[in-house]
Amino acid sequence: MLPLDPTADIGRRAWVPCPRCEDDRDCAVCLDGRTCADHWRYLLSNKGSLLHLQCPNCTHLWAWQSAFGAGDRGRPAL
Repeated sequence: MLPLDPTADIGRRAWVPCPRCEDDRDCAVCLDGRTCADHWRYLLSNKGSLLHLQCPNCTHLWAWQSAFGAGDRGRPAL
């Protein structure tokens, strides 16, 4: 198991499912789309809409494309 990244800060969190441990899978709060007190991830950094995350439960590191932010608007309305 990896140690927590030294830049991990509880003040920078994201609510994204962990692809390794899937600890949020049976959580009613997470399934309802709300911000759960137990199943958050460290938001280590981001480059635009690409988030770099670490799970505090299993310490898995991964990148996740949120498709949120500048450049995600698609074509302008006609």
